[in-house]
Amino acid sequence: NDHLKTITTLSCFFLHSEASFELQFRLGPTLQGKRVRVHTNYPARGKKFNSQEFRVLEWINPTGREDDSDKYCKLDLEISGSYQYYFGCGDEEKTGGGYIVVDPVLRVGHERNILPLDSVTIQTYLSKCLGPLDEWLDRFRVAKKTGYNMIHLTPLQKLGESRSSYSIADQLELNPEFSPPGKNYTWTDVGNLIEKIRKEWNMLCITDVVYNHTAANSKWLRLHPECGYNLVNSPHLKPAWILDRALWHFSCDVAGGKYSDSGLTPLIENEKQLKVRVAWDVFSPLKLWEFLQVNVDKVVEQFKKMLQAGEISDHCGKPEGPEVKGKHKLKIIQDLQYKRFGNTVDMKMALEMFGRFTNGPAAIQVCCDWFKKSLEELNVECYKEMQGHHEKAINCIMGTVHYERLAANGPKLGPVTRKQPLVTRYFTFPFEDMPMEKEQLLLQNPDDSCHFLAHNGWVMGDDPLRNFAEPGSNVYLRRELVCWGDSVKLRYGNKPEDCPYLWAHMKKYTEIMAKHFFGVRLDNCHSTPLHVAEYMLRSAREHRLDLYVVAELFTESEELDNAFVTRLGITSLIREAMSAGDSHEQGRLVYRFGGEPVGSFIQPNIRPLVPGIAHAMFLDVTHDNECPIKVRSVYDCLPTSAIVSMACCATGSTRGYDELVPHQISVVKEERLYSRWNADALPSSAGEVNLQSGIMAGKLALNRLHKDLAEKGFTQVYVDQLDEDTVAVTRHCPSTHRSVVTVSRTAFKNPKRHHYRERVSPMFIPGQIEEVILEAHMVERDAGSYVKHEKYINGMPEYTVELWEHLQLQDSKTVKQGEATTNGRSGFVQEIVFDRLNPGSVIAFRVSLDPKSQDNVGFLRTQLSQFNRLYKSGSLTDPSVPGILKISLEFLMSKLSLADLNMLLFRCDAEEKDDGGGCYNIPSWMVLKYGGLQGFVSVLSDIRPKNDLGHPFCDNLRQGDWMLDYISSRLMNKGGALREVGKWFHAIFTYLQHIPRYLVPCYFDAIIAGAYATAVDAVFKNMSSFVQSGSTLVKQLVLGSVQMCGVGWVPALPPLSPALEDVPYRLNPNTKQEEQCCVSLAAGLPHFSSGIFRCWGRDTFIALHGLLLITGRHIEARNIILAFAGTLRHGLIPNLLGEGTSARFNSRDAVWWWLQCIQDYCAMIPQGISILSCPVSRMYPTDDSEPQPAGTVDQPLYDVIQEALQRHMQGIEFRERNAGPQIDSKMRDEGFNIEAKVNPDTGFVYGGNRFNCGTWMDKMGESDKAGNRGIPATPRDGSAVEIVGLCKSTVRWLMRLNKNGHFPYSSVSVHRDGEIHTVSYEEWNQRIQDNFEKMFYVSPDPEDPNEQHPDLVHKRGIYKDSYGASSPWCDYQLRPNFTIAMVVAPELFTVERAWAALEVAEKKLLGPLGMKTLDPDDMVYCGVYDNALDNDNYNLAKGFNYHQGPEWLWPVGYFLRAKLYFAKQMGQEVYDHTVYLVKNVLSRHHIHLERSPWKGLPELTNENGQFCPFSCETQAWSIATILEVLHDLCEAEDL
Repeated sequence: NDHLKTITTLSCFFLHSEASFELQFRLGPTLQGKRVRVHTNYPARGKKFNSQEFRVLEWINPTGREDDSDKYCKLDLEISGSYQYYFGCGDEEKTGGGYIVVDPVLRVGHERNILPLDSVTIQTYLSKCLGPLDEWLDRFRVAKKTGYNMIHLTPLQKLGESRSSYSIADQLELNPEFSPPGKNYTWTDVGNLIEKIRKEWNMLCITDVVYNHTAANSKWLRLHPECGYNLVNSPHLKPAWILDRALWHFSCDVAGGKYSDSGLTPLIENEKQLKVRVAWDVFSPLKLWEFLQVNVDKVVEQFKKMLQAGEISDHCGKPEGPEVKGKHKLKIIQDLQYKRFGNTVDMKMALEMFGRFTNGPAAIQVCCDWFKKSLEELNVECYKEMQGHHEKAINCIMGTVHYERLAANGPKLGPVTRKQPLVTRYFTFPFEDMPMEKEQLLLQNPDDSCHFLAHNGWVMGDDPLRNFAEPGSNVYLRRELVCWGDSVKLRYGNKPEDCPYLWAHMKKYTEIMAKHFFGVRLDNCHSTPLHVAEYMLRSAREHRLDLYVVAELFTESEELDNAFVTRLGITSLIREAMSAGDSHEQGRLVYRFGGEPVGSFIQPNIRPLVPGIAHAMFLDVTHDNECPIKVRSVYDCLPTSAIVSMACCATGSTRGYDELVPHQISVVKEERLYSRWNADALPSSAGEVNLQSGIMAGKLALNRLHKDLAEKGFTQVYVDQLDEDTVAVTRHCPSTHRSVVTVSRTAFKNPKRHHYRERVSPMFIPGQIEEVILEAHMVERDAGSYVKHEKYINGMPEYTVELWEHLQLQDSKTVKQGEATTNGRSGFVQEIVFDRLNPGSVIAFRVSLDPKSQDNVGFLRTQLSQFNRLYKSGSLTDPSVPGILKISLEFLMSKLSLADLNMLLFRCDAEEKDDGGGCYNIPSWMVLKYGGLQGFVSVLSDIRPKNDLGHPFCDNLRQGDWMLDYISSRLMNKGGALREVGKWFHAIFTYLQHIPRYLVPCYFDAIIAGAYATAVDAVFKNMSSFVQSGSTLVKQLVLGSVQMCGVGWVPALPPLSPALEDVPYRLNPNTKQEEQCCVSLAAGLPHFSSGIFRCWGRDTFIALHGLLLITGRHIEARNIILAFAGTLRHGLIPNLLGEGTSARFNSRDAVWWWLQCIQDYCAMIPQGISILSCPVSRMYPTDDSEPQPAGTVDQPLYDVIQEALQRHMQGIEFRERNAGPQIDSKMRDEGFNIEAKVNPDTGFVYGGNRFNCGTWMDKMGESDKAGNRGIPATPRDGSAVEIVGLCKSTVRWLMRLNKNGHFPYSSVSVHRDGEIHTVSYEEWNQRIQDNFEKMFYVSPDPEDPNEQHPDLVHKRGIYKDSYGASSPWCDYQLRPNFTIAMVVAPELFTVERAWAALEVAEKKLLGPLGMKTLDPDDMVYCGVYDNALDNDNYNLAKGFNYHQGPEWLWPVGYFLRAKLYFAKQMGQEVYDHTVYLVKNVLSRHHIHLERSPWKGLPELTNENGQFCPFSCETQAWSIATILEVLHDLCEAEDL
């Protein structure tokens, strides 16, 4: 769980290199900015592994700047095993953690060649059936000759009395049976043989380790009974032991015929009679409930003495038994030694409940009576509890008896005998038989009872992490254990000190196995205590670093499986083909347990580490399975083997399966020997086998094929269910695009008794069939019938495999060639007609692309190698390569301007439609977000990691070339460098169009991903050094500059002065005349992207600093500033630009944002001051003039600036032109009256009225139902705080410019009362400075004399949102706008006051991505914006609350910048804490950017960061202000 929790906060990434993996840890959003330490016990290079020794990893920050988006620490993973990591945050040592599993590298042969895990083919042997060590090679040679490369041996130790292969008598002693007379072989001899096999046969050997139990007759256990669960160290088992002995005596009585007269004979036939007898003759006499009960009389007597010994209370009255009893619950305290009636209760509680009134003997007796009654009730509950255990035990006993003696599919054990008792004993009894009464006396002597040890087994459906023998479990008492009567469950405790001998003994055992074997199989892993297995495997890996660990897990939970896999470092989990009920499920298992889908996307080198299932060892049969020949049919052995062999994982089998042994080879009862290898043996030869035996010839061919597929990189898998019995499995190599297709016709039912359809439908194989690798059939032969041999494990001689290998298709005896068809340009398909694919048959084809497709793939890979060296493999040189492809795409894209890159990468549907087109539409799905590459990349980046080849996007690519034609033709229709890039796409897509359609998605992705990366690099090369050296987050945000800045079919900006230099021009395709083509800045996509609604003065100049100045796009910034300057009218710049001719001048703040941008331009750009002298073509030389052509009236920018300031000081007051519904259907008539003036006393700009909204909070009511039509939700008339701040910033700047000789005006002049009044900028600046906090600050002091409306204050220590509003309460609303003034004019604020106000804003307004636009404590706050809602709610209808709560993103940039500025004034500690806050907030923007298909930041979210469907998906000012924060961070770090 810790690991799962940390996924959201600490991400893991894999980087694969040829030598090893690199694992990277990256900070999630909740950790960015914090002091995080990652600890791991993975050893440093040259150090030995110590599980308890952790080291801290060093953080690496490639850019070393701004934020933590690129910060990581890493591990080079080279040593196999399971390792831990954890991380701590701040003062917390351990915040979360997890495990790292590194797979071993297996090596074989003298040259120590690598054996890939997916090439493993393993065969299991029962060691006891191998005979003397001298004979092992002859028996192992069977595995070698049938193509296996790994042997699994069951335990080689001395076995217990039961002779079970997994019941080990001595873990340290080699089975003496392996030493023939006169010899005494040791573990060293076994090790030498295993090493010989590795070197000379290229095979590895692994063996089982059994930690959960030991043989009941283990000598060391007699000396150390504390190693098991006995009645001394586990007295809670006493009732279960007594029941077990009673059942044994009952079984002996049944076997002896005691109950025969009553109908219960040794041969059980009457289950009902047996059940009655068990209940009455076994359970009832035992009175096991007494182990749970208290001795009532004894405890009451103790209680009475305690009462008598205390002081007699003076109070009279009855005991408050029932009342007090209701407050508490008297509980029995279990006697730890589990004696009958040995339990007690909490006497202190008893006294409190029943002993309050003890004024005399009579009262004491009453108390005792109440207490006694309560105890009797408790005893009744205990009786009922035990009765429940009885019922469960009886049901379990009856179920066992039914299965073992009556069920048709059971072993049918026959009569009850002492050797085959009614039920398996649960405990050892190492004494002579004695009566039950005498046995129970043994319990009183610890030296005897310590030898009553609990057997091991398994519990169906139990929690594998729970130890069923520990206190708290009633498994033994309820007879729920499927018991292994030959083994004792081992009791380790929690640490080696709890049972020193056992831990040391098993550690030594583990070390011997690790020294001599190359891997271990953890037997009964799911029941082995995890901490024990961890300890033992650590010891094993100290002796063999690359230890191959295999396990069987029956947890029925992938989450639990992963817990075992990660903690133990399990390499492969055993999976069984026999678990499949039909061929469809068997095919699904192949797909499930390994490989990627055919045609999978190429994943990037660095990619997130995502959850996956454990590596599989897929076996056609195990010793635990019933015999497949009996469960299915002999004919199914070959096709099932073929299906398993095609799995992209380790595979294997059990010795005997290939020889067609027609029964389960019992790990307990089997004592015969395996047959040896003899190439010349006859089918009927006893004790000898060869390729003529069973399916061995077929298995050899399949094992070779499996190994070849793994070694040659056939990592992709496709499973096709041709019909109910026929499964086709394809393995595909993604570099050569060669495939192997195996068709297996299963025979889950015997064809002799089941009717199968006569023919299999034809199959269509894409590509060209090179050869038939193999075809094989199960056939009968005349070699005699099966007779079980006494000495050797033998198979069915009457069946064998008919096998042909490496045939041409025309020579096949199973199939014939149909029509080879070509569907279009790239669909070469070969039809296969099955002529003789009978049940039990297999055929495998080697398939390659047809020559034309092969060439085109090779040519395509050559082109793709410019993006990724991976594509060098399989590449070919095209002798007729188009000229455009001889030029690198990087060079072609270096010729593109940023405006061209806007076209190449972005442009939403509305922008595309302006050009007469539209974004690409997938009819079965949706229209892509962009017409440019980003539209395709956003989809691909979502489906690539999941390999979602069934996605409609992929279907569209496979079905036709429409997407390819769209991309290339869209660019080729443009002029200049874009046309050349379009030609490149057209040429490379020509190759793509002539390869098989199933490969088109992955190669399309490779082309688009490579081209996109190249284009993005071209973007960054055209930008500032801040961008080029910036973090991933900076670069993601910077793409917003390209996204928002483009040139449409009709330029959105009015023409600039012809006298201005460096203005871009293009040829108008309609007029054939040159026209200016300056980029304009869209407000947001998709709603504000095209036509007259693309450009807004306020949005443009809030965004311009971040998107153009910081990014280094100085010419574009200059042109936009000058274009808007040309539209100045009434002293204002337009709100809606409308190309200048349709402009609306109803924004009071836009002009101030424009002025702020000019100031920023002058400050940031080298020689930026020169913009002040640039010519501005005035579209409206006077307020009333008609639009003038560019160049008619030019004046320098400084004159336009002065005019804007002059007009404000004079006072702006006018009515909008064409006022009425034709320009705004929602506004009331009064709203068209525009006013903007300067208060001569305070210097504050003020204006507006309650019927219009001249700031960014400009929502106009439009609901007739609610009655808010024509009423602004947020008029913000008076002096809006951000406008005052922007004005202060401007006049301060102009004052300094004038002093420095860069601005010719030092003052503004106004005409009032027939006189001219001059106000200097210095004077204006000072007035604002002197009055700002006096008028805007809301003091924490309720008695503040400056406060004009104390009754309206509901938040103190903040700054007002406005001053002098027509509705005074609006001034006092907490909104985020004051933070803007803090950034542009920080001198207005007292540091301590500013910081306190920012703290309030953080607490009340800061959301996950944006800032609440209104205090949530405000009565009209509503955080969910729904513009479609129209009801009678005045505050909500038709989105009236647009700025009354929803969380807008762009103000968060100003909030964070203000925090950073004032934090610096507060000291280093405060600043460091603020940097954490900033990075933490930025990390959430980073996540949104990565996940958004628009690759931008939204206009707003609903409350708590929830998605708002009415918001622009990406907004210019949202991106810009976050970039400004990063720029501020960077500048602070550079100081």
